[in-house]
Amino acid sequence: MESGNNFLRTAGRVLNAGQSRALILTGNIHDVFHTNKGGKDDYSSLVEYLTGNWNLSSLILIVYELNGPIRFLREKDAGEVRKAWIEWRLGMNPDQLAINRMTASEEVQSQVDSVTSSYDDSMQKAVSNPTLALELMRQMCLCSRTKLGGSPCLKGDLLILIEGADMLLPDAPITSLNDMDRQRVSICHDWFCDLGFVNGGDSVVMIAESRSQLNQRIARLPQLIEVEVPSPDLETRKHFISWFSRNDSKKRKLQLWGTQAELAELTAGLSLHALMQLLKGVRHGRTKLSQEEVVAKVEDFIKSQLGEEVVEFKKPGHSLTDVIGFKRLKTFLNKEVIPRFGMDSGEALPGAAIGGPIGAGKTFIFEAVAAELDMVVLVIKNIRSKYYGETDVIFERLRRVLMALSRVLIFIDEADTQLGGVGADTHATERRLTGKIQSMMSDPLLRGKVVWLLVTARIHLLSPDIRRPGRVGDLIIPVLDPEGKDREAFLDWVVSPVIERKLTGEDREQFAAATEG
Repeated sequence: MESGNNFLRTAGRVLNAGQSRALILTGNIHDVFHTNKGGKDDYSSLVEYLTGNWNLSSLILIVYELNGPIRFLREKDAGEVRKAWIEWRLGMNPDQLAINRMTASEEVQSQVDSVTSSYDDSMQKAVSNPTLALELMRQMCLCSRTKLGGSPCLKGDLLILIEGADMLLPDAPITSLNDMDRQRVSICHDWFCDLGFVNGGDSVVMIAESRSQLNQRIARLPQLIEVEVPSPDLETRKHFISWFSRNDSKKRKLQLWGTQAELAELTAGLSLHALMQLLKGVRHGRTKLSQEEVVAKVEDFIKSQLGEEVVEFKKPGHSLTDVIGFKRLKTFLNKEVIPRFGMDSGEALPGAAIGGPIGAGKTFIFEAVAAELDMVVLVIKNIRSKYYGETDVIFERLRRVLMALSRVLIFIDEADTQLGGVGADTHATERRLTGKIQSMMSDPLLRGKVVWLLVTARIHLLSPDIRRPGRVGDLIIPVLDPEGKDREAFLDWVVSPVIERKLTGEDREQFAAATEG
């Protein structure tokens, strides 16, 4: 489970070192996470996981959820912040306040009552007013670092967790935001850029699936550091399956077709929440879990994450033995290409570009290659979205899926239209998308895990950066119209349903004349 906690350690190092006081946790934020605090062996949501691990006496933990109250993890902290707020607004430390109460008790008490009423009223209104909630928490940070009489108003540092940051600070051009949205963007911009906050001890941790979903005025701030919550790896899935089995009732034991390790291998790409759904369904039905059910669940989950219009799972029903002709190409594929694609280490080829005329059989042949490799085949249909900023989010989801899967083949047909260029005349979103895919092709973390097959009849239209060595440029395979014996074999196969006898030389000459050009 060490790898599953890496993001927590990374976030902790950033905050402890003071590198940044504003973090955003992205990625697999809707999953469940293992908690083992105080002998509690259980799985919880991300917010509960964070508060459980960051529940330190030196920190005052505050959690804000959209349309919810500003919630303090410990009740005594709420009282301390309320007391510090009153002193800060009055400009008096506890000793000064006590002296003033004795010398001018009625006047001071009236001021205290007014400030107290204002604070309590703001806390109440913040439940249904996220703009007020953000401003109130920003002012809490101001209060925390203010010194009265040489000592800070608050002894502990504030650590504020904000859920649903993408809903609070939506990504859209500033001119299309309503007044409240603009105000929230302005509040956070001032908050995170304030040097007092940057150099102070208080911190804000926002939670959103993608940084791209935040308003760009906030997302692009150098003061905001992103920490990715990864999808569960093999060890994390093994631990969860073992935990689920241990906590199973005796009457409804989990029944698997194989071992727990085999189940963990096959569920690559699933979140722990989706895995829990699968296991609960099997346990309730009191049936044995089959490999087919697991594969179907993984496919459904990935399609639900990326969208059916974005990807498609391909199960080629043919192999290279079904390819007629292309004898030299098939020999090359069997001896050189397939072994290199199948390697696990950095020796593996990242992929290949396949060019050739329309109708030459490129797609059919390389679907057969995919079947020979016995890998999950993802066909990229359309990674672009018509909604503002959604293309970047889809790409980030795709990358998380690829990182989670053990081995996958990415099949992109008509690659010249799917992948645009990076030139000055290309749309900014198109350039950004193409650049990210190019980067992913040469990512050493994906080498041996992901094979890219780019099929196109216009290979010259692919970006030169995609065609370079280290990406698909390591191997460019032409698929040309068959000639000689390959052409004869193809003709024999084409006419076999209608002509039972073997074709003669004269027959072939007639076919050649009829199909010339």
